[in-house]
Amino acid sequence: MAHKNPCITALFAAALLLAPVSLTPRAVAQSAGQDMKAAGRDTKDAAKDTGRGVKKGTKKAYHATKKGTKKAYSKTKNTTEGAAHGAKQGAKQPQS
Repeated sequence: MAHKNPCITALFAAALLLAPVSLTPRAVAQSAGQDMKAAGRDTKDAAKDTGRGVKKGTKKAYHATKKGTKKAYSKTKNTTEGAAHGAKQGAKQPQS
């Protein structure tokens, strides 16, 4: 099968000739020791990421709980004061 453009054929042939040089077994293969080190680093990094996520989630939950507690306290205080004030007013006015 002949190509109409000889430049494409030459480029394809050059790519085929250079491909084995770039993929030598030495460049592709890693030793078992290197694999173990890489796996250890990956595990360590994953543990750090998990720890950071837990820390962030814990802080967020803490602050949300604190905010909700303050809000509930404030509403309860206002309601209690209103009820006490209403009770005083009711006690001052005799029933007819």
